[in-house]
Amino acid sequence: MARKATGQVIERESANGTTYALRFRAYGERRFLTLGSTAEGWDRPRAEVELQNVLADVRRGIWQPPRQEPEVSRRLEVPTFHEFASEWYEGKALDLAENTRLDYLNTLSSHLLPHFARYKLAEITVEEVDRYRRSKERERAALVAALEEQAKLPADKREKLPRPLSNATINRTIKLLSRVLEQALEYGHIDRNPAKGKARLLKQSKPSRSYLQPPQVAALLAAAGELDHDARYGDTGRRRPLLAVLTLAGLRIGEALDLRWRDVNLAARRLRVVSAKTDAGVRAVDLSPTLQELLSEFKTRTRQAGPDDLVFGTSAGKRDNPSNVRNRFLKDAREIANAKLEEDGHDPIAHVSPHTLRRTFASLLLASGADVPYAMAQLGHENAQMTLNVYAKVIASKTDHGAAVDGLVGASDWAPMGTNADPIEVDA
Repeated sequence: MARKATGQVIERESANGTTYALRFRAYGERRFLTLGSTAEGWDRPRAEVELQNVLADVRRGIWQPPRQEPEVSRRLEVPTFHEFASEWYEGKALDLAENTRLDYLNTLSSHLLPHFARYKLAEITVEEVDRYRRSKERERAALVAALEEQAKLPADKREKLPRPLSNATINRTIKLLSRVLEQALEYGHIDRNPAKGKARLLKQSKPSRSYLQPPQVAALLAAAGELDHDARYGDTGRRRPLLAVLTLAGLRIGEALDLRWRDVNLAARRLRVVSAKTDAGVRAVDLSPTLQELLSEFKTRTRQAGPDDLVFGTSAGKRDNPSNVRNRFLKDAREIANAKLEEDGHDPIAHVSPHTLRRTFASLLLASGADVPYAMAQLGHENAQMTLNVYAKVIASKTDHGAAVDGLVGASDWAPMGTNADPIEVDA
């Protein structure tokens, strides 16, 4: 049976206002089609109508990708890195998730352009890439020394200095440089990609893939609830329900921030993820009784509970920034939670990020008795290895926290949903 043609309207802010584009599947492939900006007469209703027209053409088999008009003229001179990287970014930006787009922009403006901006693409050699890497190491050493000197001063005399770059962060800048130069290679501007390969990268330790234990989850969500309760007037009070969705439904941070109330069925205890990075990410997720209760309570008090409203929008109804969740919500909740955990004799939370909470969901799901295929479907994993990596850690754990999981998320009638409930149809 042929799959139903589906798609979505994408909005991105640009210098010309809001730019609208379509993301959809056609003839077995993911497609992206830019429509235009508000300055060119486009708005959300018009974009929605165009989406339906495109999908109708796809179903009839008559849709064709727009033809690229040939360039009237082509620059014969090899462009500078600044020129080429700017065009490369503009071409990528609309199809990137917001946090990725901001990360690319910061990496280019703060790291790569200050060093490579004036270089012609052909002038960027392997030797120059290595010179850039060494310059970043020297910058880090100088900053570490400055921080050590600052630590000797009274608190009121210290300057606020940036954090030193880790090997992983320096490597990310070189990998982005390689992506830009790879396209320059495809266009024929250079003969080889001088930033490509492990030899250009610094050695880095393998990251620890941790997840929280049930007492830590309970403390973190309770702390987020305290922050909501004590927040200033007009605050949305979304910290606890948002962190609960990350931890008890396993959504990626971008998926949670894109979630709208029309995709949350509290009565059926399910939500739909329709904005995802992969086909496997488009999925239906079962809600534990605890999460159902938290979201139900939140919906009764939020001022933005319409079908098209973002579940975790800002006070202005806009999409929140992932860094706000990382740097404010999680950081503040972790500090309060750790004080309670230490008081109760539990291990404090050493590190927590949105992805830590996603791995925590996987561990809770597997510890509650769910099988690996069901866990894969709930997490939106494309291959079993990602799920099995967490499963191996749960099995290897010497802590029998099955009862704690059951008490935390109502797992007694959560995991069985994955095998006993009727299948959910999700348009791919």
